[in-house]
Amino acid sequence: MRSWYSQGVTSMLSRSVSAAARVLERDERVFAVLLAVIMVGGLATLGLAPLRPRYRIDLFSLVVWFAAYKAGIFALVTVNPRATRAVFLGALGVDLLLVFVLLWLTGGSDSIYYLLFFPLVAVNAYYFGPWLGLGAALVAGGLYAAAAALALPWVGWTPVTILAALVGLPAFALGHVAVRERRARAEVERLNTELKETLGRLEATQEDLLVAERMATVGRLSLKVAHEVRNPISAIELNAEMLQDIVRGREGLDMEEAVGLVGAIREQVNALDALTEEYLAFARFPRPNFEEDSVNDMVAGVAEFVRPVATRQGISVKIETDPTVPTMVIDRTLLRQAVLNLVKNGLEALSQGGSLTVATRRGPGAVEIAVSDTGPGIAPTVASRLFEPFFTTKPQGTGLGLSIARQIVEEHSGEVRWSNATGGGATFTIRLPLKDNEHG
Repeated sequence: MRSWYSQGVTSMLSRSVSAAARVLERDERVFAVLLAVIMVGGLATLGLAPLRPRYRIDLFSLVVWFAAYKAGIFALVTVNPRATRAVFLGALGVDLLLVFVLLWLTGGSDSIYYLLFFPLVAVNAYYFGPWLGLGAALVAGGLYAAAAALALPWVGWTPVTILAALVGLPAFALGHVAVRERRARAEVERLNTELKETLGRLEATQEDLLVAERMATVGRLSLKVAHEVRNPISAIELNAEMLQDIVRGREGLDMEEAVGLVGAIREQVNALDALTEEYLAFARFPRPNFEEDSVNDMVAGVAEFVRPVATRQGISVKIETDPTVPTMVIDRTLLRQAVLNLVKNGLEALSQGGSLTVATRRGPGAVEIAVSDTGPGIAPTVASRLFEPFFTTKPQGTGLGLSIARQIVEEHSGEVRWSNATGGGATFTIRLPLKDNEHG
């Protein structure tokens, strides 16, 4: 039990230390280690120089305690990485004071421990930047002066000034180089991120292109199949019609049933023929032939065309045209097909009777053609797929009517929108922009 518990605690501590180390930036880890190495190593190296008997110190113990102090700094920033900058600033102040105490205890201006100011200020300038390095150099010069004043003889301000300059100028230059290097590295990392994102988008685009190529191949194949199927369908329809005429001329219950069966065959053949025609129209969309024409006359013609069929279904058709709608440059045949598809869609939604309204209206910079019905409206579950090719909720629907309508309207630089009415029913609106020569 204890073994399992100790292993769990050890694993948890290991994960915590690893996570904290990951939070620390690479520069911060390098800085902490480098500062510890140069300060501890500097102390040990300068200990090789002989000191006067009255200034001798226990250098070995000093190096050991200084190494322990630096290890504690590294542990502190590892445990609390968010306070790293504040910890390093505090450590800089402590290091400067420690060097000052060493100078004071080992002869002031006669001590060689002033050399520790050089690596200390330079490394901190690398991490904090040129201005802090310059400030630390001035502080180092002041501490050197204080140590020289406390441990006579006083050497004057010239050595102090030289020390501050020799420490500060290289530190300022190193800090400036470090700032530029960090900026360059950040720019490289940013460009690398952008490059990865671009490569990701390119890979996604390549996959889309492969899918599009496969779909195009399937489309060409299905177009050929649809084209080849038209002739057999026409032959089946013709023979079924002839067979129905023959059967009608005979009497008997079997013949009556045969007439019904042949009629059902013709109905399905006609549905298949309509599907083939709509698919071919969708796949081989003709190039528009734009001419100036009357939108109101075209809309009125569509309404009158469907009125007999609507009347047989118990549906009333209303026409509301705006006399201010000008003539426009349109392809009358294609735009008529788009409006007719919307009207057929509305009639199919009114299977239980109702009313259908076809209206035109001139708005700011555009002409709108609206087809409204009093049916059940568009269900939320199918709203997002209304204009998707081959999507239909009708048993005999092809799912191409709305797609073809939108394709035609987009060829006229327009758009198709839909909305449900508050009291029930749906409205499909074609919005055609008015060009400059059509505003009159």
